Amino acid sequence: MPLDHYVSLGRSGLRVSPLCLGAMTFGEDWGWGASVADSEAMIDRFLARGGNFIDTANIYTKGHSEKIIGDHLGRHPAKRDRVVIATKFFSNLYSGDPNGGGASRKAIVSACEQSLRRLQTGYVDLYWMHSWDASTPIDETLRALDDLVREGKVRYVGFSDTPAWKCAEAQVLARFLGQAPVTAIQVEYSLLERTIEGELVPMAREHGMGITPWSPLKSGVLTGKYRREEHGRHQAGRGEWATRALDERAYAVIDLLGELARELGTTVSRVALAWVMGRPGVSSTILGARTVAQLEDNLGAADVTLTPAQAGRLEALTVPKLDFPHDFVANNASFFQGGTTIDGRPAAPWPLAPKGDDDRW
Repeated sequence: MPLDHYVSLGRSGLRVSPLCLGAMTFGEDWGWGASVADSEAMIDRFLARGGNFIDTANIYTKGHSEKIIGDHLGRHPAKRDRVVIATKFFSNLYSGDPNGGGASRKAIVSACEQSLRRLQTGYVDLYWMHSWDASTPIDETLRALDDLVREGKVRYVGFSDTPAWKCAEAQVLARFLGQAPVTAIQVEYSLLERTIEGELVPMAREHGMGITPWSPLKSGVLTGKYRREEHGRHQAGRGEWATRALDERAYAVIDLLGELARELGTTVSRVALAWVMGRPGVSSTILGARTVAQLEDNLGAADVTLTPAQAGRLEALTVPKLDFPHDFVANNASFFQGGTTIDGRPAAPWPLAPKGDDDRW
């Protein structure tokens, strides 16, 4: 799918590119990341290729990520209006301030105003709750977000890193009260992290939420630069984020990705990204890069198409262990459903495969 073949984000009219430029790497304030010049170059290259979706957060590089985007795009209305800018609230930038973070009305409104100043824009296209705040009632969070939408400071609302049951509760409550719905969820998803297929994926598809995976290359593990024979000697840019994922299972996946990359005449990272992009319910996959060269390589994933057989080989290596009652129900489908079949397969709830031509989302 070319970068300029835009897709609807969930059950909304917001059109985004199938790949999203993640801005967690913008700025060197955390000891790793891209310089301002390299960040701006990546933005320009992404937009030139047809991408229109950029994702950041108030906490990324201590707010510097938002400022880089604001300096380069926000202060130029002609550029800004062509881009879908997403940012997040929740993280506390003020040590010792109990209201400096979280999902209360006070924290949300304050975080939004600060992000707008750093981004140098009057509105955020997509405003994510970065994580679930268990100490704040979800109805308070939803009312605050709906007020921001009504004021024109936010266009759409999304949830990141939040349990499926809480996302579902919020969506039903928002619809019942006529408030801004949860348009999308942002979750970790890769060949090495598939547990979201148990609850979050079917929940999102049922409730019309687009899925925007983060870390589709598992912090660089699935780029092809890590080899089994070099285990223990890797110097990963993000430290344990990458090295703790390097085990025999990961190396088996890397080996197969390399084999498929050779078959397709492409790179390991593109094959890994193409698998994520093709999963049921996925709207736009978030890329992280520190150089234009890395970005160019990743953008090439839009031109890679895996055959069902190739995708099946990857999936067979990475079948997730889902929580109860998934395995129990699947293993006893015949008992529960009397041996009936629907659409040519045993009847069972929570199908993970695409629903087919009647798939509404």
